[in-house]
Amino acid sequence: MKNLVPSVLPLMLLGCMTQPVKTNTTASADTPQEQCIGSTELPDALKTQFKKVDDPQLLQQALGGPDKGKLCQGQVYQSVAAAQVIVYRAWNSTNPYSQFGNWWAFEQPTGKVADYRSDYEICYQWSPLDKMLSCTLQPGTKVVVGNGQSAYCSEYLTYPVSEKQQVFIVDAETVMSNCKNYDGVFRWQ
Repeated sequence: MKNLVPSVLPLMLLGCMTQPVKTNTTASADTPQEQCIGSTELPDALKTQFKKVDDPQLLQQALGGPDKGKLCQGQVYQSVAAAQVIVYRAWNSTNPYSQFGNWWAFEQPTGKVADYRSDYEICYQWSPLDKMLSCTLQPGTKVVVGNGQSAYCSEYLTYPVSEKQQVFIVDAETVMSNCKNYDGVFRWQ
């Protein structure tokens, strides 16, 4: 830096001082922050399949801080007696214990894998996303529905918050039925 013209140095330092400061974007369904985008309300087709319930402990399990993944905001729901809700999970075949993880979606994965990773904040280190599981959620199951928190994957890749809804399910293996596994295959466009 000693080769720089003296008048340039203060400008460089001033530029560093005016960088925005990251704020905490974790929010509950009752107090969403402006940084969280999307909605915790169920899609119209699913509104009769669930009821809102209060479970602060379950909600807290699903929420994550900035750049940590999980949910930015969420609402706890419980599936009703006659519910026949199908949920989907992309997972890692090299880790069979990841098949019934916590993170699911109401929509079947489609399109580009890179877009799916971005929409659901799934770092490449966490999963190659080479398998998909579809299951029917058993009636009476509590879930948290919310929007994805940002995720820091590496110095080269950080996913921002997302408006896509994710479904957080604890002990997924015990609350699912009619599960079907699918393999990811190469298909180039």
